[in-house]
Amino acid sequence: MTTVSEPALRQATDGSGRPWPATAGGARPTPSHASTAPAQAEREDVYVEPGLTPLAAREANRRALTALLDVVGVAYFAVRGTSDHGTVIGVAEHDRERVLGALFRGLGQYPGHLSVIDPDALRAAKPVSSRDPRAWREVNSARIVQVSWYRTDPGRHLLLGHEYGCAIEFWQPQGTYLVAPRANRATWAVLANSANVLGAARLFSRFVSDWTDQHLAPALATRPEFLVNCADDIAFPVDAVYTWVDGNDPAWKQRKAQAKGEVYHAESASDARFISRDELRYSVRSLHLFAPWIRNIYIVTDDQVPEWLREDLPGLRIASHREIFRNPADLPTFNSHSIESQLHHIEGLAEHFLYFNDDMFMGRPVAPHAFFTPSGTARYFPSRNRIPQGPVAESDTPVDAACKNNRALLRERFGRVITQPMEHIPYALRRTAMEEAERDFPEAWARTSASRFRAMTDLSPTSSFALYYAALTGRAQPGSMPFTYLQLAVPDLADRLQRLLDGRDQDSFCLNDAFSTPEDIEAQQELLDGFLTSYFPTPSPYER
Repeated sequence: MTTVSEPALRQATDGSGRPWPATAGGARPTPSHASTAPAQAEREDVYVEPGLTPLAAREANRRALTALLDVVGVAYFAVRGTSDHGTVIGVAEHDRERVLGALFRGLGQYPGHLSVIDPDALRAAKPVSSRDPRAWREVNSARIVQVSWYRTDPGRHLLLGHEYGCAIEFWQPQGTYLVAPRANRATWAVLANSANVLGAARLFSRFVSDWTDQHLAPALATRPEFLVNCADDIAFPVDAVYTWVDGNDPAWKQRKAQAKGEVYHAESASDARFISRDELRYSVRSLHLFAPWIRNIYIVTDDQVPEWLREDLPGLRIASHREIFRNPADLPTFNSHSIESQLHHIEGLAEHFLYFNDDMFMGRPVAPHAFFTPSGTARYFPSRNRIPQGPVAESDTPVDAACKNNRALLRERFGRVITQPMEHIPYALRRTAMEEAERDFPEAWARTSASRFRAMTDLSPTSSFALYYAALTGRAQPGSMPFTYLQLAVPDLADRLQRLLDGRDQDSFCLNDAFSTPEDIEAQQELLDGFLTSYFPTPSPYER
């Protein structure tokens, strides 16, 4: 009997070739993403995969399935499907018997899951274990069959199920063409006798860009009809920028103590604002897991480097304050508004970039379309709160004071009044818009840059001003996404973190801390350590 070799599925095993049953040795893995694996995963085979990411699971499923087809000599081509999570391959209808035979033999050796997809059905069929005879009942006449092998990380925190599988479409002959059984992103038909060509990985998922690791997202053999730039494609690069500080660094503490500046509000000087809880490590992990389309990551620091960080790999770079500040006299600074006013000076930064505080995280796979339109327009996310009326007052928080200053300048320049601050969602920014804003408001920009601590005269450059400036000049528009903002200084922190972990249904979330006392921090840290390692179990390549 012909079977697929063990190496073809080695990514789906624990190294021994044996699947890991989810009910043995620990808690059931938490499902990843909104459409979770079915409940029978508790009883069925789940394969342990070190270094697990959604993209790795997707690619491993595709490789396993195409390996089965290679063994029996069935020709196939990648299809530009409408789902970003899994992959789709097309085969000719006349190869159905060989395809189903290969599936039966392969899934007999390495059990997985099947579902028959009816494009006309109101509800998608649930996947069924390949061990169950019911899984095979309708495959002989199916237009589409999806195959997957469920995967978990060694700690059993993630469960990546059927949505990351590979679908086989049976394309019907019609004259000189093969016709698709359902709509895709490019075409209903391909020439039957055309040769395959290589297509860039980004053509087959919006979670992939030209800068994604080619081992996780290789070019695929496809048909020439799929090599088109569609109107909804995002082909421009998107970078990520973080600002980070280690408030426990003695040298940094000394610089802070020697700095001159008036601290006008208790929140401005709160030690909680400068504590490093290792959030940055896990936020970078969130990009590795859920936003592999990011081109470069820049971490802006005051000559500090996280001890866990590798600096010898492409794709991530430390950018010093000394590099980006145009006026060296403004340094050192301990004011996030000041630092944010200079981010667009990072050498090599893309026109389109996301700005993260280190307490912001991607919560599940998110496409760049959540932050930018295909034409390059940025999306911003207005808060349900409102900016207080009236001029800046001594009782204002630093956030409210900066919002009032933003409002006054933009009203004078554009005759429009901004009323809402922004949610704590990664800020989608245009580099040229920030450059123009700095030129249009040089005095206010320079004043913010020179404020060593948050001051009554600050703008909030990235979290509000630059976003509204881009909107008022035609380069940004409001958007929305599922997100959570969680203030750590709450009495029910453990329950809230557990709900976030169990749900995994937010595109992004922020774990903010501005008011914690030293007494709070130790207890919080234990909760955070458990939550972050469970939510983001897979290290990024940039960790030592």
